[in-house]
Amino acid sequence: MAGLATSFGSGAMTNSINEILNTDLMFLIGTNAPEAHPIIGYKMKQAKRAGAKMIVADPRRTELAEEADIWLQLNPGTDIPLLNGMMHVIIKEDLYDKKFVEERTENFDALKETVEKYTPEYASELTGVPAKNIIAAARLYAQADKAGLFYTLGITEHVCGTFNVMSTANLAMLTGNLGRESTGVNPMRGQNNVQGACDMGALPNVFTGYQKVTDDAMREKFEKAWGVPMPPGQVGLMIPEMFDKANSGELKAMYILGENPVLTDPNANHIKSGLENLEFLVVQELFLTETAEYADIVLPGSSFTEKDGTFTNTERRVQRVRKAIEPLPGLADWQTIAAMSTRVGYPMNYNSAEEIFDEMASLTPSYAGMSFERIDAKGLQWPCPTADHPGTKFLHGASFTRGKGLFQGIDHVPPAELPCEEYPLLLSTGRILFHYNVTTPYSAGLHSLWNEEHAEVNPADASRLGVVTGDQVKVTSRRGEVTTKVQVTDKVPPGVVWMSFHYTESPTNVLTSDAIDPITKTGEYKVCAVKMEKLNI
Repeated sequence: MAGLATSFGSGAMTNSINEILNTDLMFLIGTNAPEAHPIIGYKMKQAKRAGAKMIVADPRRTELAEEADIWLQLNPGTDIPLLNGMMHVIIKEDLYDKKFVEERTENFDALKETVEKYTPEYASELTGVPAKNIIAAARLYAQADKAGLFYTLGITEHVCGTFNVMSTANLAMLTGNLGRESTGVNPMRGQNNVQGACDMGALPNVFTGYQKVTDDAMREKFEKAWGVPMPPGQVGLMIPEMFDKANSGELKAMYILGENPVLTDPNANHIKSGLENLEFLVVQELFLTETAEYADIVLPGSSFTEKDGTFTNTERRVQRVRKAIEPLPGLADWQTIAAMSTRVGYPMNYNSAEEIFDEMASLTPSYAGMSFERIDAKGLQWPCPTADHPGTKFLHGASFTRGKGLFQGIDHVPPAELPCEEYPLLLSTGRILFHYNVTTPYSAGLHSLWNEEHAEVNPADASRLGVVTGDQVKVTSRRGEVTTKVQVTDKVPPGVVWMSFHYTESPTNVLTSDAIDPITKTGEYKVCAVKMEKLNI
C-alpha cells in the first residue's frame, strides 16, 4: 500500500480479477497464486490455456513456474535488480511507451539514470538469472498489448518491500500497462478482508478511506461526526514497534482481535517476551491460540458463519456477508467491541451492522455511494462516490489518483541477513494449499490432509547433510530453533530451505528475522540465515 500510494496515489489492486481472462501476458513476481490464492490462480491457468503468455519470477519452481513461458529463478531478495535489468533493456531497445511516459508520468529521467547501470549482465550477477532470460522477459512484457503484473508477500516481506513495490509500478508505467482493462499492478491481499480492514482505518496513520490523522481538516471532520475531541495528529505504532515497546515496558496493555502473532510474526521469541512483559492482555478469539494462552482475559470471537456486515476483497469489491447462525458467544464481534467502548466512556449505540456501515460510508469518500441495498447482489468496487455511481472496475483510467504517476530511481537493497559460514543456508517462508495462515490446522479434515511441516531442501544440500525425505532435522537461526521433517525436492535451488508457518509443533517464525522495512515495518520473512542438522530419532 505504501509503495503504490507513493507511485500512483492509491495503494490498491488496480484491476479486477476477471480481467485476468482477457490479458495478453501475466507477469507474476513474488506470488504462488495456486496455493496462496487458489481462485485467482485458477483464473491464471485459464488465461494461459486460452493463449496468454506468462512470466514467473520466483526462487522456487512452483506450479505456475512450470507452466511459464519464461521462469526467472532469481536469488531471494533480488527483485529490484531483476526489474531494473528488465527496464534497462526496455529503454535501451526503445520498447517503452513514450506517449504514456510523457503524458501520464513524471521523474522519468531519474529512473532512466538509475537503471542505466543495470545491464542484463550486471542484473544477472546480482539475481542469478541468465542475462538472456532477463532480455527475453523484458521484450515479452514490453511488447504485450495488455500485460498484468501480479505480486504478493514475496515482494513485500523484505527490508526493501516498499521499494520492491515501487519498482513494479515503475515497470508498469514504463510500458503503459495501467489505466486499461487486463493490465495494471495487482497486489493480491493475504486474507479475505485485509483490503477492508485497511479501508476502515485499521492502520496507525489514517482514518477510514486513507484520510490522514495528521491532517487538521480530517481530524475536525471526525471530531464533529463522533462528538469527541481527537488526540493530537500523531501517527501511532506499527506492530513491530508495539512489541518493541512491550519488551521495553513502555507499552503496558494490548487488545488482540483475531490475530495470532506468536505464530505469524517474525522472531517469535521476541513476540512471546513482549506479551509476557505486558501488564494486561486481552485476546478475542475462536480458539485458545498460542497467543491467547498469554492473555489475562480471553473473549469469545465469532466466525465468518456468525458475522453480518461486509468484506472488501482484493479487487476492492465491497460484498455483503450474512450470518448463517446466531453468534455462539451470544454477541457478534462488533457488539463486544461496542460494549467495551461504552464501559470505558464512549457509548457506541448501534442496532445493526448496517448502521455502522452507513456511518462509515458517510465519512469515507470512496465508499460514499454504497449501501447494503446497493451491494446486496454482487457488491461494488470502490471508489464509488455517489449513489448512482456504478463502482470502479479499474483504477487510473484518465489520470492517476495523485495526478501523474511518479517514477523513482531505486537501487538494489540487499537482505538484512544472508548465509554465512555458521548459518550456510537461506530460509524463505510461505503458505501451502492445504492450510491458510494459522487457523486451519484446527480443522480435523484439513489437518488429516497435511498434518505436519516438511522443510523443502535441494537434493545437493540433502546429500551433504545426509538426509532423505521424512528424516527429522533441527533448523537453527540466530534467534531460535525448530524441529521438522524434511522433503527433498528440486523445487528449491541449492542453498535454500523453504518452510510454511502453519504448525504449532514447528513454529517457523521462531527462526525468521525481525529486520523490517523502515517505511511499513513489515518483517523480512522471505530471507534469513539458518543451519540444518539431522536428528537421529
